[in-house]
Parts: sequence; C-alpha cells; structure tokens
Amino acid sequence: MTRHESFNLAIPAGQAHPVTPRIGAEIRGVTLSADLPDETISAIEALLLRHKVLFFRGQTHLDDAGQEAFAGRLGTLAPHPTQRIVTGTASVLELDSARGGGRADRWHTDVTFVEAYPKASVLRGITIPAVGGDTIWANTATAYSDLPAPLRTLAEGLRAVHSNAYDYAAERPRASEADKRHHAEVFASEVYETEHPVVRIHPDTGEKVLLLGSFVQRIAGLSREESQKVLEIFHAHVTAPENTVRWRWQAGDVVIWDNRATQHVAVNDYGDAHRVVRRVTLQGDIPVGPDGRSSTALVKPRA
Repeated sequence: MTRHESFNLAIPAGQAHPVTPRIGAEIRGVTLSADLPDETISAIEALLLRHKVLFFRGQTHLDDAGQEAFAGRLGTLAPHPTQRIVTGTASVLELDSARGGGRADRWHTDVTFVEAYPKASVLRGITIPAVGGDTIWANTATAYSDLPAPLRTLAEGLRAVHSNAYDYAAERPRASEADKRHHAEVFASEVYETEHPVVRIHPDTGEKVLLLGSFVQRIAGLSREESQKVLEIFHAHVTAPENTVRWRWQAGDVVIWDNRATQHVAVNDYGDAHRVVRRVTLQGDIPVGPDGRSSTALVKPRA
C-alpha cells in the first residue's frame, strides 16, 4: 500500500479542507490524542508536508499532558532554550498577553537563533479574545519559488545571522515595559547567534525555502543598511497575500505548522483583551543550503 493510499484510509480527503490554495488546511473529524493509530499519525504528517499548516477545531479535551503526549507522536519534544516552561510539563511554553513576551507580533520562524531549530510547533488555544488575536502563517517555499530567477540565485548565495539578542525597543517601539523586561531578563537571558543559509533544503520534501524572519540581524558580509534593503525584498515575497493564511482562533483549537517551511505572526489588535495559547515544539535538524553548507553556531551558552 502506498503512503497516499494509507492517507486516504486514515483521513479521507473529505475531512481535509484547504483554507487557501497555497497554505493551510482544516482537518475535521479527528480527535487528537496520543492513542491515534499509526496510520492516522502518518496521514497528519503527510498533510502537514503538503499544506504546511493544519487546523483542528474543538480539541477541548486536551490538557497540557494530552498536548505533549500527542505532539510526542510527531517527534521529539524540544523545550524552549531560554524561556521557562509551564510547571509540571516537560516542554509546554505559555504565551500570555497579560505577561511579558506574550504577543509574538513580528513575522518569525520559531527559535531560528539556534542551529537545529524546531521542525514543527503544536499550538493550543486556551483563552481567546472575542474579537481579534488571529495568527497569520506564510509559506516560505512558494515565497522562494515566486522569486524572479536573479533573486533566487542571489538568495541561494547568501547566509544570514540570527540571534535572540537585539534592540527590542527599536524593533518594537510600541512594546510594553513588561515585554521589554521579559525580553532582556528571560528571552535573551542566554545569547545565541547562528549563521543559517538564506535558502535551506527541506529535509522531507526537497523544497527550497527561505529561512529568514525577525531573528535575522544581518546578511553575512553586508552592512546592516545593505542587509535591510535585501531583507525587505525577500520579506515582501514571504508575506505576499497569496502566500498566507489567517486563522480566527476559538478556545480549544489546535494548530500544527511545519516550522521549516513557514513564518508566522500573531496579530496584536485586541488591546487589553486576554489571550493565552500554549505551545509545544519538536526537535529539528541543522539546515543545509543548496551549496551543501550547514548552519553554524556563532555564539551559544556554555554547557
């Protein structure tokens, strides 16, 4: 039996509803748990590679332990390297808008300041504003393929330096004092700096994808001003409307995304309303560029 036939048996095509032509599918009729048959897990993995982001409504039965147990069927749990995890869990990170660091309102790919950044993330909606608080994802594979040929050639020859240490106030001038303190005292409490290829080869699909986002500090070999101009060109392709999908959260939703082929941003449009989501990430691999060169850690905490 082929993998495609197995997928059809485990999750019929009628249960997978594309949200846009390029990215995102809502999967209906599946109750997420660690007890799902292997065939269903394989189908979820295949759908994730195809659609980049999967949306599951109504998973209110999941608690932290259930979220971790399910995520563990998809890979190895990878706690955030600097932020504190939820007490009693192995890897759950809470993003609470009422506390510092809870509004991830810059386009990014999770944790790219380390070499082997997460391959995927599993996010669960806990407390959702009545209006606002959506998340938008972008397909970085189609962003690459949409580049004109000269820009694809340029991108494939570049490497970018990613870090969790940057001028947070300058990057987010409207950030609250709590957010600024959280960034300095928690998020950047240990500094990481990694040089990644701007284009990486996806290890499962073979696609070329743009590896960028807000953790990028500069393009190697270029000045900050030159880097900014180049990055703006690539970022415009990543976030072009046709490459994105926007999800209106409900409490109990679970979203899984391929962190190797996407960027995302949490829309910070809900004022003082309360928003809480909890995330589990899965261990990734060290990226390799089209030239065969791997990512390189430039700065990392001593063991």
